[in-house]
Amino acid sequence: MERRPQLGGAAISEHVFPGVAARLSSYSYLVSLLPRQIIDELGLGVRLAHRRVSSYTPDPRAACERGLLVDGEDRATTLASFRRVSGRTDSLAAWESFYAMTRRVARAVFPTMLEPLISRAEMRRLLDDEQAWEAIFERPLGEALATAFPDDLVRGVVLTDALIGTFANAEQADLLQNRCFLYHVIGQGSGEWQLPVGGMGAVSGALEHAALAAGAQMRTRSEVLAIEPDPDGATVRFSETAPDGELASEHRVHAASVLVNAAPSVLERLLGGAPSGARAPEGAQVKVNMLLSRLPRLRDAQTPPELAFAGTFHVNESASQLQRAFEQAAAGSIPSPVPCETYCHSLTDPSILDPALRAAGVQTMTVFALHMPARLFRADHERARAAALTGIVRSLESVLAEPLADCLLHGPDGEPCIEVRSPLDIERELAMPAGHIFHRDLSWPFAESEQELGGWGVETEHPAILLCGAGARRGGGVSGIPGRNAAMATLAPSRRA
Repeated sequence: MERRPQLGGAAISEHVFPGVAARLSSYSYLVSLLPRQIIDELGLGVRLAHRRVSSYTPDPRAACERGLLVDGEDRATTLASFRRVSGRTDSLAAWESFYAMTRRVARAVFPTMLEPLISRAEMRRLLDDEQAWEAIFERPLGEALATAFPDDLVRGVVLTDALIGTFANAEQADLLQNRCFLYHVIGQGSGEWQLPVGGMGAVSGALEHAALAAGAQMRTRSEVLAIEPDPDGATVRFSETAPDGELASEHRVHAASVLVNAAPSVLERLLGGAPSGARAPEGAQVKVNMLLSRLPRLRDAQTPPELAFAGTFHVNESASQLQRAFEQAAAGSIPSPVPCETYCHSLTDPSILDPALRAAGVQTMTVFALHMPARLFRADHERARAAALTGIVRSLESVLAEPLADCLLHGPDGEPCIEVRSPLDIERELAMPAGHIFHRDLSWPFAESEQELGGWGVETEHPAILLCGAGARRGGGVSGIPGRNAAMATLAPSRRA
């Protein structure tokens, strides 16, 4: 059952701008954690495109007239870029050594994601690398990064993977930043992030096709109102809404098992219980979608825009800038400058644009702004959202050689093709508490209690009710892992007996 008119939750593609034939991945946009095993088991017709350029980061210390380019297919260019930015001859070697370490972690951790939970000690034994274990699982990530990367800009590029959708800083003792970083570097056993060809909706569409072929029934415009567990399973009470928005009917269905893709705090409400007292989820990002009539020119005249925008384009994300932004947001202010990163997916997958737009040179641009916690938007949402967008545009223009407005495509109605979604917008549209894209703070991918050992990380206090979404242990985004683990828990002999 899906509350919205379209299946897929946050993993959808949409024609965001009226009259413009571009299908944007309007919420989630990249894939790394989806295991090949799930694709093969379900026969998913999903194609994931490799991005040659990992990232490009303008250097604010040089008025953004140079930048750090990480080109996966041109080591000589990457080496020259590291030397130019850091002034050191060993910076790329340090980068390669660090990511060789994260790949060792990925090769040990990722295969366990579709298996029953093992203990922390067993995960440590599997990794068999004390230096890596200390860096990722024991000490604040900032300590490892300070040792590996003397350069502020290089250190910031690495740190961003610890902060996506997570309001934290590099030195936090609770290691929330480490957990976020771990999930960003273990996908496929390599940490590579890929682009779903056809947009994120192609992933959900393939899952829908597989489910229908297996005999599943799917209902849209169906909102769950309550879940009532009993000794034989649980009753789900839900409403259905007609396409015109009118409430059509209410229903009750009893089931032996109920798999829930809502956040754990939402499940608590549906069960009628009081909040558990656990740390309340809080999203910490602003998402901007736009269409460009052409790519903007950069202050860095040495790097062609087609190359710079082909991967992750980091803006004002040095380590010191990220720390200042965190401190400003924690004090209640929208950061200045806003740390953000952009993705021009049409450079890798032009199929998301119709032929006329491709011929005209139109490109998509997605912006993901960090350190924008929901708390900043609660008092006056419209004002704060407008201020956030202004800050994001100003941040982007600090690395461009021309105003962004000069490059925006305009729709048939004459309006510029740009939209912004705050954490509160995401909460309203997707029922993610406070817009938290992981449903709650990410957890370690191993059992943290004797009770969890041998389980699937999806269990709740009610045997018939399982989490199958991002809020499960080993959750996160666009992976299918919690769903498969919930299916395996449902099919376990002990549950079928």
